[in-house]
Amino acid sequence: MRQVQNGDQVSVHYHGRLNDGTTFDSSEGREPLKFTVGSGQVIKGFDDAVMLMAEGDKKTVVIACENAYGTRNEDMMIEFPRTEFPAEMKPEVGLELQMSDDQGNIFPVVITEVHEGHVVMDANHPLAGKDLTFELQLVSIH
Repeated sequence: MRQVQNGDQVSVHYHGRLNDGTTFDSSEGREPLKFTVGSGQVIKGFDDAVMLMAEGDKKTVVIACENAYGTRNEDMMIEFPRTEFPAEMKPEVGLELQMSDDQGNIFPVVITEVHEGHVVMDANHPLAGKDLTFELQLVSIH
């Protein structure tokens, strides 16, 4: 039976969980995820996990944060003056916003602290610093 190789387009059903068992994503009730292995369309650990699987194979893998969304980077914590917020906006912990950098790239941030003069926002990916467990089923190799 043919096994997945680098460059193959594959379809995979998956169920992703955190260490505490919380589901963060799943293809359940949807079409399987289609991607080209090794193309950078998915996290490195997911790419690596499907290598050598054959159609119909199932497995569970734990992907270390370094091969998922990376470690948390404290440099991605941004202090922003409250005076820079629109007057009608009330910053609150947990509020998700979008910011842009000097090149116009838009990225999500989450408010983690609100102080009198400034607000602290986290620009890390929400899954940064977390090991991820995936239950995988290779549906097909195209």
